[in-house]
Amino acid sequence: MSDTQQRIDSLVKQQRVVLFMKGTAQFPMCGFSGRAIQILKACGVDDLSTVNVLEDPEIRQGIKDYANWPTIPQLYVKGEFVGGSDILMEMYQSGELQQLLVA
Repeated sequence: MSDTQQRIDSLVKQQRVVLFMKGTAQFPMCGFSGRAIQILKACGVDDLSTVNVLEDPEIRQGIKDYANWPTIPQLYVKGEFVGGSDILMEMYQSGELQQLLVA
């Protein structure tokens, strides 16, 4: 595992809810990241940790390889990859995301 992959693995496993996104929770830098933040706020997540991939090119590419998922944002809950913006929206609408975040 590369240094970048180890850094990502550590970030994902140290926090309960981690969102790799473009920008910050206060200032999302793309619509998909903004939507992911809105969904998580609507779910009442108060322990969200975010990683701004625009600040680190190695993380930006590495996270795509880590989950074998080509797009950002990416949500991890309890060390497990959940999905990107579209998947979060589907899970939110079905109630599945709220259950995952409460458990």
